Amino acid sequence: MSTRPIGDHALLSDCRSAALVTSDGSVDWLCLPRFDSPAIFARLLDEDAGHWSIRPITGPVDISRRYIKDTLVLETVFRTTTGTAVLRDALALGRRERGHALGTASPGTLLRQITCTEGQVDIEIDYAPRPEFGLVHPLLSAVRGGLAAYGGAHVLLLSSPVDLRVSGSTAHGRIPLSAGHRVGFALHVGPAWERESVGWRAGRIRHRMSDTIEGWRSWSKLHRGYVGPWQDEVGHSGRVLRALTFAPTGAIVAAATTSLPEKTGGMRNWDYRYTWVRDASFTLQALATAACEKEKNRFFGFLARAAATQLGRGVDLQIMYGIGGERDLSERLLPHLTGWRNSGPVRIGNDAWRQRQLDVYGELLDAAHECLPPGERLDPPTRAFLVQAADTAARRWAEPDQGIWERRGPGRHFLHSKLMCWVALDRAIAMAPALQAHERVP
Repeated sequence: MSTRPIGDHALLSDCRSAALVTSDGSVDWLCLPRFDSPAIFARLLDEDAGHWSIRPITGPVDISRRYIKDTLVLETVFRTTTGTAVLRDALALGRRERGHALGTASPGTLLRQITCTEGQVDIEIDYAPRPEFGLVHPLLSAVRGGLAAYGGAHVLLLSSPVDLRVSGSTAHGRIPLSAGHRVGFALHVGPAWERESVGWRAGRIRHRMSDTIEGWRSWSKLHRGYVGPWQDEVGHSGRVLRALTFAPTGAIVAAATTSLPEKTGGMRNWDYRYTWVRDASFTLQALATAACEKEKNRFFGFLARAAATQLGRGVDLQIMYGIGGERDLSERLLPHLTGWRNSGPVRIGNDAWRQRQLDVYGELLDAAHECLPPGERLDPPTRAFLVQAADTAARRWAEPDQGIWERRGPGRHFLHSKLMCWVALDRAIAMAPALQAHERVP
């Protein structure tokens, strides 16, 4: 089982997918090419579910880490008795992507670069890919410039300047580094039917790492409108929200992981790699504070599109959606995984999508009120959708539901749900001029 504290994991993102890296240089979670894809490394949930570690052989005397300023590129410093090594980790952004274009063409590639800055450090590499949440133990085969892993729906290409010794579905390697010596690695994921390619050269890895740093900095430069207390923290929070955004649609996931427990050893372990309507108003407020106006508008646009047509058919407004706008998020168990600190079962999908939660009408109308500029004339589909949401809240506020706690059982009457239906009507009244149909004057 995995016993490492959850807080020991740092987030990487290419604005389409995510990885988690531990303080000792192990990637224990990686989903590519999307946040909701099956994990390639999932040691976060089971010791045998895959990882990729790069670290000193003798063990560091001291470890420190940080994000390079204004980026989500992670830098971990290992200080040993013989020298110091610096490990940089990033999910590559698309080539020369800048500003709001981040994530438009992310290649689905994890970059890792380690440099000896002082003395000498012997480094070990342990590569154990386990696609589909550990179900697949792939065939590892040497290719020019690295290793290919075959098995399942994807082929993994690891670019490595180090000769790796293969044992089953795991590869190991060691390399001595002296001051000024740097080596880079890249793990690319593509469909199994793609023509096999060769590994990335050192110069390409180095260039893409630098390009990814500049990409994040260009985005941060556009979002410095907040001036006040905790300015650096607010700026970093904005980057994290951008990192949790699925760039093609503007959807923001509640978390990059599944099945981390609400309580150690408990069974309330849910998949949070989806977008909740309930989160919308708080997320929009946070984006506004972090001066992320374009991201705010794209997120609301995603919600409006994903939920369109449901209310007009008399169906309850769904409380959550997939990052592509999917509605069917049916849940299933992964019994072969033990879960974080034996907190099973491990689940993917989330059956809460089937529930009635009346508070979402209030969250949706509050999000619209937060997002839409005063006096702006809405397009007919958005206007009709918001009117239907307000009408539904007025009609159904007295009915039982599963509530904000997402109880898995018969519906009950929750004060919070009824209060949020009142919020829906209050915000609809405040937006009445924008929600009214506008006739053309001849």
